[in-house]
Amino acid sequence: MTWRGLTLALLQAALMGLGWWLGQAWGVAAGALLATWLWMVWDMWRARKLLVWLRSTELQQAPAMSGLWGELSTRMRRWLRLGTQQVQQSEQRLQDIFAALQASPNGLILLDATGHIEWCNQMAEQQFGLDAQRDMLQSMGNLVRDPAFSAYWARHDFAQPVLMQGRDSTAARPVRLSVQLYAYGDGRHLLLSRDITSLEQAEAMRRDFVANVSHEIRTPLTVLVGFVETLQTLPLEEDERKRFLGLMAQQATRMQSLVQDLLTLSRLEGSPLPARGEWTPLAPLLRQCEDEARALSDMVTRKSGQAHVLEFPPASAVQIDVAGIPAELQSAFSNLISNAIRYTPAGGHIAVTWTSHADGSATFAVQDSGRGIDPEHVGRLTERFYRIDRSRSRETGGTGLGLAIVKHVLQRHGAQLHISSILGKGSTFSATFPAQRLRAHAIGFTGN
Repeated sequence: MTWRGLTLALLQAALMGLGWWLGQAWGVAAGALLATWLWMVWDMWRARKLLVWLRSTELQQAPAMSGLWGELSTRMRRWLRLGTQQVQQSEQRLQDIFAALQASPNGLILLDATGHIEWCNQMAEQQFGLDAQRDMLQSMGNLVRDPAFSAYWARHDFAQPVLMQGRDSTAARPVRLSVQLYAYGDGRHLLLSRDITSLEQAEAMRRDFVANVSHEIRTPLTVLVGFVETLQTLPLEEDERKRFLGLMAQQATRMQSLVQDLLTLSRLEGSPLPARGEWTPLAPLLRQCEDEARALSDMVTRKSGQAHVLEFPPASAVQIDVAGIPAELQSAFSNLISNAIRYTPAGGHIAVTWTSHADGSATFAVQDSGRGIDPEHVGRLTERFYRIDRSRSRETGGTGLGLAIVKHVLQRHGAQLHISSILGKGSTFSATFPAQRLRAHAIGFTGN
């Protein structure tokens, strides 16, 4: 303000001095009036320049001015820059929020007060078959025609979620969604959808597991209780007594095997993954498996008098170390070999092989000449308690958990289980280990 007044005073003084020099009295007054008029025009021109800048879109290109208008220009530019930064920060935060919502494993849909889509993430597009561009501002009730959701939408009671089939659900691979609406803002709603397929499958597996365990234990337990009551209440001959006690011992052994396998599965699922620095020599491991296999073969073929033909690779062909826990690897290999022996008729052929591949990986395989497996059963063989023939499995002493244990052991060691079978010709169970879990046998290594 001081500068503006000083500028006006100096201009008036100059023009009044000019008028005085011209020698006319009215020249002084005219000079003062002219000076005031010129100053106002100049000041209005500066204000106009500032106004034009404010009306333009190039707000960063502020005019260079001094005085009051220059200070106003500087302050306005500072406020505009601050406002722009705040808007940019808000937009960035909003984009971060939307990016986080896009990364959510759940489907998210924002609905306006009339139920039309304002925004949805990619997971919601996948689960409901939506297109974010095409279906924007479309009614959610018209786009999702599942009967369960339609009834839920029509009730307008969103206190509990609704369960419905996913868009990609098939009989072979069912998909189940849990969908719920949550109110927010001025009549708006957030639709949250979660894929609960794995949860429902886990719950079904838990129920089946409990039912199977109960059934597997109840049968031998019923036999034991019956024999105990018989021994307690009836006088028996020594031969009958021995026979009953033998049957009781057989059922008790069966329950013991079942409990042992359950404990093994529990330990495998709850223990940390095997370290890659723990190396197990393969040759002695297979030699132990061979000794157990020949003993088992002698036992199951004793009545027929015709033993199995067993083939194992020579020690010189398996000078390999495998990274992993010896007891677990031996359990997996023995399970595969014992299964082949139990389900191959006397006199049949069983071959155990170890094959190295060009990429450094290797495959342990057990091939038998048994009855083979129907293709419809192959995909479910590693499920707990899954049996093709329950009576046959119990006769051979199986608990229905052997292949489940094998699968868990191989997964823990980075290997993959493959099953191929031809009815009437036999089966092959193979486990392929990655190259990083194998090395040439170290000389002087004593194992674990």
